[in-house]
Amino acid sequence: MLPEWVSQNCPDVSAVHREAALARQRQLTKPTGALGRLEHIAVELAGLQQTEKPRAARVPIIIFAGDHGIVAQGVSAYPQEVTIAMMANFAAGGAAAISVLARELGLGLEVVDAGTLAGAPLAGVVTDKPRCGSRDFSVEAALNPSELAFAFECGRRAVLRAEAGHPDLLIFGEMGIGNTTTSAAIASALLGVSADEIAGSGTGVDTAGRARKAQLVDAALALHRLAGASAEKIMCAVGGLEIAAICGAIIAAAQRRIPVLIDGFIVSAGALAAVRLNPSCQPYLLPSHQSAEQGHRLILRALNVHPLVSLDLRLGEGSGAAIVLPLVRLACALHNGMATFAQANVPDRPA
Repeated sequence: MLPEWVSQNCPDVSAVHREAALARQRQLTKPTGALGRLEHIAVELAGLQQTEKPRAARVPIIIFAGDHGIVAQGVSAYPQEVTIAMMANFAAGGAAAISVLARELGLGLEVVDAGTLAGAPLAGVVTDKPRCGSRDFSVEAALNPSELAFAFECGRRAVLRAEAGHPDLLIFGEMGIGNTTTSAAIASALLGVSADEIAGSGTGVDTAGRARKAQLVDAALALHRLAGASAEKIMCAVGGLEIAAICGAIIAAAQRRIPVLIDGFIVSAGALAAVRLNPSCQPYLLPSHQSAEQGHRLILRALNVHPLVSLDLRLGEGSGAAIVLPLVRLACALHNGMATFAQANVPDRPA
């Protein structure tokens, strides 16, 4: 049973501030709509943040790490030990992609062990897990209900820590060998489509490896009888601890009126589960990019969001969202800093 807070409504978008932002966009010294999606971002952020001047300055990154029992079935091109090694690398400020991006953008980076196989806490890592790794969902349920609930609370606790810094947005990332297979299983079950439409190459498996992933997922969905199942049952049957933590974190952030810049396939699978569990969190999801994972397009469509860019990324870690953040910052700067026709003494369009 998930905690009661998971289903509590998120605040409504402020229609007053959204309309004021739209009115301002019409008064800026440019043709209406000339800045395209950047105008939309600023307007949506104004409504979400309840402000006339939307912001994207303070944006912490939280990476949730977890291991997956399904790796025993040979679904990854990399060994499972990579999860812990990369988690330690992130925490130590190493040269991992997300670490570089965080430094370049001036963003805080927290690493949370939400369910890796690490037997002892790692320096610089927040350990907050109910068990070490999920079970192999091809033979049994990945998580039991109490483990799933713990993972949701892990996500909520991370948001509460970040909230102390008054963030404008949050970025959630993930690390976990095997988690593209887990995400494919979650998305296939939630969307009611075959795994062949969802499963991608992940860490770089070949065509035969991708086909094997899809077959394993389809068999698991049948084994656990997930056709038409609730999001909670799906997450228990084929979920992962870091994905469940992201799901809980998204809901918790939205309940605190903190928008989330959504990363790629894996985070989006968690976002889809979050929306199925609590539809009121959907307005707080700001898409960043469409990844190279073939199922990401279907998830974005189901979430009714449109990515800002498509760069064929498939790294994860929150890297795609971090790469897109400068666009969001520029959207806010243009909205807040451009002069109106009246301020610039420039003739406006005829009424």
